[in-house]
Amino acid sequence: MADLTQHEWASRLAEDHDAVVLDVRTSEEAALGIIPKALLIDIYKGQGFIYKLEELDKTKNYYVYCRSGARSAQACQIMNQLGFENTNNLIGGFIEWKGEVASM
Repeated sequence: MADLTQHEWASRLAEDHDAVVLDVRTSEEAALGIIPKALLIDIYKGQGFIYKLEELDKTKNYYVYCRSGARSAQACQIMNQLGFENTNNLIGGFIEWKGEVASM
């Protein structure tokens, strides 16, 4: 897992053709806005979260975020334990995000 600043996240994401943006917040939080093209999988769903992760391609590069960066760091650790090769955590999360925001 790599912890990325806003700038590092945005520049790597722009150049990464194998990227998947993963939002691990609740649907209520995501209703306030998401990073464009993000896939929403709520980490609070427990085993349901694990089941959804298992459906993903573990060889892709995942850019994971939550509200503040704590849940996404936890999600990256879980993903690494499940065999995901490349996970990147957004430091500061969505509350510090200065980039483009989309609606769900």
